[in-house]
Amino acid sequence: MSELFASGHAADIILAVLFIEAIWLWRRGWKARDLLGLLGPAALIVLGLRAALVGADWPWIAIPLALALPLHLVDLANRK
Repeated sequence: MSELFASGHAADIILAVLFIEAIWLWRRGWKARDLLGLLGPAALIVLGLRAALVGADWPWIAIPLALALPLHLVDLANRK
């Protein structure tokens, strides 16, 4: 189990589940813009997690985490 996390494959599994969820929701009529707002921040956070798990330099961790917040805020603004 520790190899699953040390290799970053745990994050890959989460990203695959997010992708499957996006397809499932898209086939049920969700617009791509709404899916990006809903699942985009989660995918960016998981990318930051993956970078941290594999020991990447700090910018590879910080950039996806920093991009998740504005995308989340745009999604919240669009929901009003």
